[in-house]
Amino acid sequence: MRPTIARMLAAALCGFPLALHAQAQAYPNKSVRIVAPFPAGGSADVIPRIIGEKLSLKWGQPVIVENRAGAAGNIGAEYVFKAEPDGYTLLSSPPPPLIINPNLYRNLPFDPAQFVPVGVMVAIPNVVLVNPTVPVNSIRELIAYAKANPDKLNYASQGSGTTSHLTGEMFKSMAGVRLTHIPYKGSAPALTDLLAGQVEMMFDNLRVSRQDVVSGKLRLLAVCSEKRVASLPDVQRRLADLSAEAIGSTPAQMAAFMKKDAERWRAVIRSAGVKAD
Repeated sequence: MRPTIARMLAAALCGFPLALHAQAQAYPNKSVRIVAPFPAGGSADVIPRIIGEKLSLKWGQPVIVENRAGAAGNIGAEYVFKAEPDGYTLLSSPPPPLIINPNLYRNLPFDPAQFVPVGVMVAIPNVVLVNPTVPVNSIRELIAYAKANPDKLNYASQGSGTTSHLTGEMFKSMAGVRLTHIPYKGSAPALTDLLAGQVEMMFDNLRVSRQDVVSGKLRLLAVCSEKRVASLPDVQRRLADLSAEAIGSTPAQMAAFMKKDAERWRAVIRSAGVKAD
């Protein structure tokens, strides 16, 4: 089975317990490759680079982050799946490849069950954003407005089947409101149209939109997590700048988290009838 670092709900997963690698010599004794299956510059790319720097210092070996983007993360996951399963090629990814895509794609070029969980590195919460022209200042007001104006509000997402899309579908179901989904190819064009008022709202990770919220260009109504976003100590400043909360977990805890996450998104996908693009 192939070791993996993964990101769940915009949460990068790591831990690297050395007991995972049953080798006679100390691990690692050569460079380690971390594959990020999404483009450079996003959280899925930046988080493993931050962690990789620290691991390189700790291990005394190079840790190389390589971007292999495309097909909703499937290209990078396939590359790791086909690599030698020796613990030196790892995957750092958000939910799509291993958690969401098995419920969207009929035939994947890899078997998600063959990846071995390592641990959760960080969590980056999704947030509920609206253009300031929408006359609401809270989730309660948003729900009331949406119920009074069914199908009037359009919400943007990174694309069909992404966590931003599925979070929107979950919100619709739980709040009992009717919203129109507008899929984009990534956060950047979706955010551009949200700022321009072409769409009224969006569910996206805080790292992408924080500056626009601070400047007042967008209104943040809620954080989609079980607790408020904390201010992290200076030793974790780089993660805090990404609105990422350091987690850390055992492989067993990560496996349980992945199982629970898969069940949640499977239910949303089936209930909303979500299809892959």
